[in-house]
Amino acid sequence: MIKSANQYAVHSLFSHEGNVLYRIPPYQREYSWHKPQWEDLFDDLVDADGAHFLGTIITLDQTTDALEGSILQVVDGQQRLTTLTLLLAAVYSVLKEHIDELDDDTRTDVTNLGRQLVRKADGQPRVTPQKQGHNLYDYLKVLEESGLPVEGEWKPYYPSRRIAKCYRYFRSAILRLAEAGELTETEAALRVHESTLQAVIVKIEVASHADAFILFESLNNRGMPLSPVDLIKNHLLAESENKQIMNVDQAFKHWNDMLTSLGDSYSTQERFLRHYYNAFKSDLPDVPNASVATKSNLIRVYEKVLEHDLKKVIDDLVDASRIYGRINCVVELDQPTLLDRAFQRLMRAQGAPSYVLLMWLMTVQEELGICDAHVEEVVDMLTSFFVRRNLTGYPPTYALAKLFMTTIDDVGGARGVGVLEVVGEKLSSVSASDDEFQERLKGRIYEENTDVARFALTTLAEDGMTKETKVDLWRQEKNHFVWTIEHILPQGENLPAAWKEMLGGEELAAQVQEEHKHRLGNLTITAYNSNLGNKSFVEKRDRQDSKERYIGYRNGLALNAELVIRDSWTGDDIERRTQELASRVLARFPLPNRRIRSASPDGDMVGSRSNV
Repeated sequence: MIKSANQYAVHSLFSHEGNVLYRIPPYQREYSWHKPQWEDLFDDLVDADGAHFLGTIITLDQTTDALEGSILQVVDGQQRLTTLTLLLAAVYSVLKEHIDELDDDTRTDVTNLGRQLVRKADGQPRVTPQKQGHNLYDYLKVLEESGLPVEGEWKPYYPSRRIAKCYRYFRSAILRLAEAGELTETEAALRVHESTLQAVIVKIEVASHADAFILFESLNNRGMPLSPVDLIKNHLLAESENKQIMNVDQAFKHWNDMLTSLGDSYSTQERFLRHYYNAFKSDLPDVPNASVATKSNLIRVYEKVLEHDLKKVIDDLVDASRIYGRINCVVELDQPTLLDRAFQRLMRAQGAPSYVLLMWLMTVQEELGICDAHVEEVVDMLTSFFVRRNLTGYPPTYALAKLFMTTIDDVGGARGVGVLEVVGEKLSSVSASDDEFQERLKGRIYEENTDVARFALTTLAEDGMTKETKVDLWRQEKNHFVWTIEHILPQGENLPAAWKEMLGGEELAAQVQEEHKHRLGNLTITAYNSNLGNKSFVEKRDRQDSKERYIGYRNGLALNAELVIRDSWTGDDIERRTQELASRVLARFPLPNRRIRSASPDGDMVGSRSNV
């Protein structure tokens, strides 16, 4: 995995006699260090008693022509290397301004410093940033401003971007050091020069990008190490350029098109790449010892997949990402279809592991002879499956990837409604039974799985809505749900006197609370329920906000209809309501094969439909 790992002083890494170049691959994020990091680096170097340790960098040898020198791709450490060279460029500029004041030996040191930053043989900078955010243009412009033999190019807003700011910060820091230490500017610059070149970095060279990610798992690097998604992007760009399939800009546009469809969430991007391989594995190049794409083998999988017909693979990834983004509800639609609403329900039921199956079904939808109504029915089956699965824990999490991959295989030659029958039977064969599901529903569901409890209660509440009474129970304010689970009988230890009296005294009230507080019958949905807290039952029922809107049980939800007409709430009431709600949830989320309906010749689904 590791080809070499050695400690080097900065002057060795950037040897003026050496032929090594460090290149930041185009997949990497823009230069992102700010003033706090610049200050820390400068102060650490100036105050160091001996050689200051700067951490670890990870490189990958990308040399193709030994006569042109060694080209090391910086897989991790670009922020440090870029910042170090900007600091040395600032030192060079100060010394260059006072070159006539220097003795011959110091002039030679300045010349050598210039060659540490820019290779003498061909004028190439030792470190080459990527182009994103004008990083490369800004870096070359800084080197030119410092007096180095580099031709830069001014891009709009250059002074306000980080690379230019970093260079100016170090220039000013050197002059401040001179003033504070009663040194000449030359003496201050030479002090920074010496401490920087004596600082130490551990350079680790790895054999592949996959090895780099494994290394990230075990190293506590400063900064933000690259993710598998970043490394796969790097491999795509490198392969595309090396094989002259697309230039870097074209390949990067394809990659960004894919990410645009998937949204900003890294977990969604990483899951999509796993799901794509798992869904279309039979059509992709064989990857030894990778029957399923996992987080740990994802880089190795895509290094192999991208070896063959890279252009087709990236085009297919872009197309699949559009479907996946829709399934994952990345974009909130103004006028969602019935299918989009079904996707939303599945997402809220925590059904993401099944997206692999849905992406495959929608990609080959025409070939399978299924319409959107058929897909909607599959989504509803999956929603029932996950409500049951997430409460009972069966099948276990580790079995889900294989389950949906084998479901794809089992579809085989099925077409139309036959596809639904295969999916329904497959899911039902591994689902918990009605008896097991109902037993969990009647138990302490809030402790078992709060999210399932909320989804089930919210669904029942939505089922009771009309156009006139419709309320968005999933609305958020400041990243928190407005409508949340409310314990009718409070769950807190200090029960108010009114509750103790209603439940037959302190001792009996404590018993009822302990037995029933987290059961389905004692849970409901209200908005702003922090305003309800430990209030009495009647106070909770009739609670209003400052605008005289009901936020208690009179909030208009059909789920709370019984509570509105009650004046008390006891253990017997909770038991009865638990039995009733458990039966309703069981009927609302039946075993998947019981949801299948027949289809008319024109593809429209007939029979009863679940509420939306």
